Amino acid sequence: MNKKLSRLLEPNLKVYFLVLLIFTAAAIPFQPLLAAAEGCITVVLYLVFSRSGRKRRTQVLQYIDKVAGSVDTASKSTLINSPLPIMVFRPDTGEVIWSNENFLQLAGVREHLFEIRVEDAVPEFSFQWLLEGKQESPQRVKMNNRNFRVYGSLVRAKSRDGGQNLVATTYWVDTTDGDEMRERYEATRPVIAILQVDNYEDLMKSCPDSQRSALLAQIDERLNAWAENAGLLIKTDRDHYLLVFEEQHYERLETEKFSVLDTIREIKAGEGIHPTLSIGIGKDCQEIAELYKNANLSLEMALSRGGDQAVVRSRLDFAFYGGRAKTAEKRTKVKSRVMANALGELMEDAKQIFIMGHSYADMDSVGAAAGLLCIARKRGRSAQIIIDLTANAAGPVLAELSGLPEYKDTFITADDAFVQMKPGALLIVVDTNRPDFVESPQVLEACNRVAVIDHHRRAASYIENAALSFHEPYASSTSELVTELLQYLAEPSDLLHEEAEALLAGIVLDTKHFTMRTGGRTFEAAAFLRRAGADTADVQRLFQNDLSELITRYDIMRRAEVVHGDIAVAAIPEDGVDRVAAAQAADELLTLKGVRASFVIYRMGGDTMMSARSLGDINVQVILESLGGGGNSTTAGGRVDNGDPDVVRNQLLAAINDYLEK
Repeated sequence: MNKKLSRLLEPNLKVYFLVLLIFTAAAIPFQPLLAAAEGCITVVLYLVFSRSGRKRRTQVLQYIDKVAGSVDTASKSTLINSPLPIMVFRPDTGEVIWSNENFLQLAGVREHLFEIRVEDAVPEFSFQWLLEGKQESPQRVKMNNRNFRVYGSLVRAKSRDGGQNLVATTYWVDTTDGDEMRERYEATRPVIAILQVDNYEDLMKSCPDSQRSALLAQIDERLNAWAENAGLLIKTDRDHYLLVFEEQHYERLETEKFSVLDTIREIKAGEGIHPTLSIGIGKDCQEIAELYKNANLSLEMALSRGGDQAVVRSRLDFAFYGGRAKTAEKRTKVKSRVMANALGELMEDAKQIFIMGHSYADMDSVGAAAGLLCIARKRGRSAQIIIDLTANAAGPVLAELSGLPEYKDTFITADDAFVQMKPGALLIVVDTNRPDFVESPQVLEACNRVAVIDHHRRAASYIENAALSFHEPYASSTSELVTELLQYLAEPSDLLHEEAEALLAGIVLDTKHFTMRTGGRTFEAAAFLRRAGADTADVQRLFQNDLSELITRYDIMRRAEVVHGDIAVAAIPEDGVDRVAAAQAADELLTLKGVRASFVIYRMGGDTMMSARSLGDINVQVILESLGGGGNSTTAGGRVDNGDPDVVRNQLLAAINDYLEK
């Protein structure tokens, strides 16, 4: 080390002395006296240089030793007198090497921790993160009722036998006060909830005048009892309430699954009439205005899903509670007329009109698209339907429509639509409200004017900022909603009888031949389509199957098992099951005595698909929603990418158990 320092610090003058000696030797033949003088001077200079160099080297080395000693002394003093608790140990054996006084006081021992293992000194401390190359412990360490954030580093030290050992040095920072302050802050953050009695008008109609006040008082009393230990409840309107509470009470309300929903539903208002409650909650926001906005958004989401549930909007996503009861029809013709006028204006202002349903379109999706095409034609506008003609469940309907001259060049692929789309185009999405379910998410993102017409319950992800949203979860089908719009925007004579039959086929499909989710408006829509030329016999022929499809359907049913006494589940591990056959098998399983819900799991194209049906007592949409699916209370579906049918079956059974427990 000294030789290296000498080479770095001393100037290299040997070359110069060598040159002087060469000149001296060269002068000897000509001037011997001059050469002798030069030689003497060169020797004297070399001796002076050597002596001064040795002295300078000694001074430099002394200075370096002094600095190194000071640094070493400072390091030792820092370790010993550090205000932070410090522990040094060997991570390979867990043996404690040394600790300063602050750590000894922290550990509650009076003597040094020599020959004690780390787990004995700090039982809850794991140092695996040091071996992984991290410099901070991922979790807080608790010791003597205090919380610590631990920092550390690894070095290699020589052992007595000449080898090398790993030595870890850890620094312990007390974060107890900060953690308590953060917990106190999080516990006292405000949460805003907006409560609404869903069926207030129905309750007032079902009760005599003399009982209305008592009914409302009973609702108020139960709401006040529920909110008594939570926060401040204020009645803001005849059917609206505002609840402000701290987040420390939210966990209790969530654990109870917002039991007030059941408490309010237990009140009897009339013959078969019970009040239901919807709750929208906003939390995890810095500003009160943002909390109130999210609470309103959550309430809107709860109502769009049928009411009788609580929806919580946090900073990242929605959470849903309840929503398992049957919902009554709550639509008005006023809204349909307003939506019809708005849709007509959007069509007139649009430079292009595209209509798109969900992927693997069914008869409801195609029928709704055909009805909208009629509306566009009535207003003198051309429109195109985005659909995959090779992958759909509406082949018979598409075959009839494709042969019409009015439908020449109407059906286009998503790629062609993406290329043709221009600024100012209008995209109408039918039979879905989820951006990941549409025929082409790329087309949806490319269009800045979107209208949504759908009857499925809204999920956590939905198409936002739509120019028009005609969303009615109480409707039987999207074809029914489009038929209502047609009554305000066209005459029965404007509708081709093939279009009328496509719309009627959509209604028949989703209502299971008018046996499920039908209301008075459903039959009014069917009557309008009948006047427009729809032939029920022709519609029935659209649902005919060939022999192979019938065999596939009954093969699926043969593999079904009944769980919980009234739920049929069929899992088909083999590939090649037709999507229509699976859906029809789920429908057929409901005809079995005692079965209230059915699920069919099958593989398609590497993914696992799910088709679910219910008689209404069991909400299959809530069950499949936990697996990424969607739909409504009696008809739902889902897909698990790259999923195994047996694994998905186990996940489904767990979701069914969770649903029944709640």
